[in-house]
Amino acid sequence: MFPSFLLALREGFEIALILGIVLGALHQFKRRDLIPTVQLGATIALLISVAGGIVLTLMGAALEGRAEEIFEGVMMWTAAGVLTWMILWMQSRAHRIKQMLTEEVGSAARVGKTALFVLAFVAVLREGIELALFLTASVFAAGASQTVLGALGGLLVAALLGWGLYRASIKLNMRRFFQVTSILLVLFAAGLVAHGMHEFNEAGVIPGIVEHVWDTNPVVDENGFVGLVLKTLFGYNGNPSLSEVLAYLIYFVVLFAATRPRKAALAPVAEQQVIG
Repeated sequence: MFPSFLLALREGFEIALILGIVLGALHQFKRRDLIPTVQLGATIALLISVAGGIVLTLMGAALEGRAEEIFEGVMMWTAAGVLTWMILWMQSRAHRIKQMLTEEVGSAARVGKTALFVLAFVAVLREGIELALFLTASVFAAGASQTVLGALGGLLVAALLGWGLYRASIKLNMRRFFQVTSILLVLFAAGLVAHGMHEFNEAGVIPGIVEHVWDTNPVVDENGFVGLVLKTLFGYNGNPSLSEVLAYLIYFVVLFAATRPRKAALAPVAEQQVIG
């Protein structure tokens, strides 16, 4: 339940934040006549996102045996990839998202209703489709009921936060908020990678290399309460294969390489410019 709650809170808050900034900018530009256009674009985007999540879940439920395992593995890896990209993108832009959106709203308001509709539709659809993808992967990992309950709770809290920001101008350190949630979501994404590898092992697509590297089930049973919580949050497996362990570690290696400062790589270019 907690992963879906966190995912819904994070994505729902981004949607609420975007809509709050867009509506606030329209008030600032004295273009309240365009508010219904924003609401229409956001509503259609949300409906499409919900439909997309339902279709993906039904597709997975309709499959059986090896096809189901492959589908779940692909969904988990796709969700982990998109989730990681979203985290990295937001970390680099959280401090200036308001400025970016306000500028876009100003440009769209000058062009007309169509441009503003597209802005609201695309902004909300991107977050909504991402959330639908993440929740679909969570359904396969934790079950439908837990995922739905967690997602509804997260969206409710996100809506309250968004309303509070819009109505009372609460000063929230967005960069700090995204940093804290990013740490938890990175661990969740790594768990999705390992869980996806497990599904590929089960389907016989990728060999396990070594069937069981260790077995901690006698200490923390993966089917017990604590084990299920760890499995849902971080992809815990009491007796993982070697390929699962490697997938988990490789994810963090790739993430570290993607987030390393590039000063060393840029130094030769700077020297050439100085010499030139």
